[in-house]
Amino acid sequence: MEKIHYHGWDNCYRLSNETIELVVTTDVGPRIIWFGFSGGTNVFKNYDEMLGKTGGDEWRIYGGHRLWHAPEGQPRTYEPDNLPVKIENLGTFIRLVQGTEKTTGIEKQIDIYLDPVHAEVKLVHRLINHNLWAVELAPWALSVMAPGGKAIVPFPKRGSHTDGDLLPSNTITLWPYTYMSDPRWTWGKKYMLLQSQEGNEIAQKAGTNVTDGWAAYVNQSLLFVKYFDFNPAFDYADMGCNVETFTNEAMLELETLGPLCWLEPGETVEHVEIWKLFADVPTPQSEEEIDRSILPLIK
Repeated sequence: MEKIHYHGWDNCYRLSNETIELVVTTDVGPRIIWFGFSGGTNVFKNYDEMLGKTGGDEWRIYGGHRLWHAPEGQPRTYEPDNLPVKIENLGTFIRLVQGTEKTTGIEKQIDIYLDPVHAEVKLVHRLINHNLWAVELAPWALSVMAPGGKAIVPFPKRGSHTDGDLLPSNTITLWPYTYMSDPRWTWGKKYMLLQSQEGNEIAQKAGTNVTDGWAAYVNQSLLFVKYFDFNPAFDYADMGCNVETFTNEAMLELETLGPLCWLEPGETVEHVEIWKLFADVPTPQSEEEIDRSILPLIK
């Protein structure tokens, strides 16, 4: 771990092995602002006009990876994270700790485990309830991806009506501004795909329940994969979503959610993601290409 200056923030830290590196800032957050192969490009979007800023009552997206709690609402979700956070070096991992949010009474933490060798990171997202009452919420991990790529979200295993598959296997949740006719969507047999198109100001978002435990983003020959758990015995926010993807003119978000829960005073809930990064992966143009060139890497 190395303390560095990053685009106007003086208190940032680079974590690296021989393959990958990531940068966290403690001037605001908790945020992972950079992730990629050593000497390569950032898979995340950074908002250059916001980098280096601190303080103030305006919520800023900044870019990178952040932790929220669902369901989305105002002011609940948009509590500014513009103040410094603590960083703790706990030997095998580091922990970013945000002060308790004034409007929600929730404390956010992110534990970061960098694999010693491989292009792999484990993140433990943690929410702690400091209120005197229970709060219904779900941990929500959002990665703001650099524009121009394609999100890949797998549907549950497909079946056949003639073979007796008579009951539904998944939901697709649409937001009021989502239009299935938008050409950036591909509603395939096995996958839901969303293309990021820089400059397209029409926002799009959809979510679903992913039982396979992964979702991915391909951009500039880099394949970024998130792995996570799904438990069908629990309820999930947004009509049953544990994966959501959103895009606008500047970026695409790849989002995962843990189950909804009633978090009692003093209680903690955690949501784990594992990230993997692969190089020299072309953007797929069909489901057959996903099955042939991407699925073997993911599995």
